[in-house]
Amino acid sequence: MSTPIIMLGLPKGSLEESTIRLFAKAGFKISKSSRSYRPVINDDQLDGRFVRAQEISRYVEHGYFDCGLTGHDWVVENNADVVEVCDLIYSRASRTKSRWVLAVPEDSPVQRAEDLEGKYVATEVVNICNQYFADKGVKANVEFSWGATEVKVPDLVDAIVDLTETGSSLRANKLRIVDTLLETNTKLIANKASWEDPVKRKKIEQISLLLQAALEAGSKVGLKLNIPRSELDRLLDKLPALRNPTISNLADESWVAVETIIEESVVREIIPVLKELGAEGIIEYPLNKVVY
Repeated sequence: MSTPIIMLGLPKGSLEESTIRLFAKAGFKISKSSRSYRPVINDDQLDGRFVRAQEISRYVEHGYFDCGLTGHDWVVENNADVVEVCDLIYSRASRTKSRWVLAVPEDSPVQRAEDLEGKYVATEVVNICNQYFADKGVKANVEFSWGATEVKVPDLVDAIVDLTETGSSLRANKLRIVDTLLETNTKLIANKASWEDPVKRKKIEQISLLLQAALEAGSKVGLKLNIPRSELDRLLDKLPALRNPTISNLADESWVAVETIIEESVVREIIPVLKELGAEGIIEYPLNKVVY
């Protein structure tokens, strides 16, 4: 058994299970007990800890972790001096970026940040919020919120700055978005000294490559089919392939085999078209990784 060369920071909480699934698809099996913060990873070169995403960037900057997964927002909030290796746009529910937004009750007179002069704003990202109001020349009273921020307006504060993907939770709480402060998504970040170490950097780059490949595969599928050679040109005109498809000759020279990768979202439109072109033996299959 080799000695681990990388200490990895993994987000505990809302991103925990989706992160474990992503690593599994990338080829890294992460096992843990319900109360343990020390996972077992099926790679002797990796060790890791589960900690809150809000803290990971600080621990990476200070060198306790060589690399870790956390939101861009927490890198900004902590003013962490780290290397942002790659974007990993995923969450517990979707593959879209999230936003920190300024929100007020639907019937609030506030229409812009300047209307909050001298008012109270609750948020988890105090530094981001203070910088936002400073840039606009507004003196608002920003206070830290430990959670359930939506319920604090209008009784406790005049406005909130909260994280949203779709805005549905805000609308459900009868809140209106005034402005967006920051877009954010999960990133793989690295300690600067670790990034300068050739051995550690190579391993971090390998992790980055495999995680990105696993994410790319999430929205795509493989497609195999046989089609009359006479219909091949028509097929290629209609096939939205990732790259030019692979075309192979069959024993029957009047037919060819075609294999390609396409977006899963278009398969339902493509398969009927393939049948109309005379395709047979159509097989759709899932992918674990797609590497460009």
